[in-house]
Amino acid sequence: MDRTFASVVNRVQTAVQGCPYPTILQYVRDAAIRTCERSLAWRYEVPKFSLVPGVHEYYYNKPANADVHAVFGVVINDRPLEILTLDQAIAAYPEWADLYSGNDPWALTDQTLVGQSEYNEDLYNPGSLYQMPPEIVEKASTPQTFTQVTPNKFILLPLPDDVPYTVRMWVALKPKRTATGMEETALDDLEDTIVHSALQYLYALPNTAWHEKELSAYHAKQYLFHVTERRARANLGNARGTMVARYQPFI
Repeated sequence: MDRTFASVVNRVQTAVQGCPYPTILQYVRDAAIRTCERSLAWRYEVPKFSLVPGVHEYYYNKPANADVHAVFGVVINDRPLEILTLDQAIAAYPEWADLYSGNDPWALTDQTLVGQSEYNEDLYNPGSLYQMPPEIVEKASTPQTFTQVTPNKFILLPLPDDVPYTVRMWVALKPKRTATGMEETALDDLEDTIVHSALQYLYALPNTAWHEKELSAYHAKQYLFHVTERRARANLGNARGTMVARYQPFI
């Protein structure tokens, strides 16, 4: 369930009397984006999905109001993939990958199937008359690596072959620039940090009735403290290490 950024405005508004409501709302959203980027605290497990043979590029399956900021891990058939930067992926796979091994799957398909319900609606379902042309996976094999090309899409290399693959993925999200809110639990956890960040930038606005250089510096320090603590706590989770004393024998 989502919670709106408007629910945070009142906390900020009392500190910057005279600031227009739309301005405060914009700065709260910007602060939420900034906080999620630095803390990586809004974490999300992407629903499991299957790969399509011969297809190497996929869109992130994520909430509509969010973008993927970081990827923690990708697992295919219970086997972790190596996460590479774009430069590393190009160096490792200079030939890259072509959709369907560079072939047109429709041109390779029995044309008598075109227009039939089994072909149009039940493409890979059991009992379908569709037979995948082997040419579309002739350059394919088991995916080994993951890389991102755009904020909305990612690439799996090499090109997936026709073996069934199930993918699990864990990511860190941030609100879109047009978002009106974010996941409630994440916003509840980050609210204090977001308020400090919004006030830091609002107090720094020149030629305004609420401009306060000292208060801007104060909230900047508070924001840094809170965002660092949230990042550390997100990394640690609920786990708590135990202290163990060991006797060191004299030698």
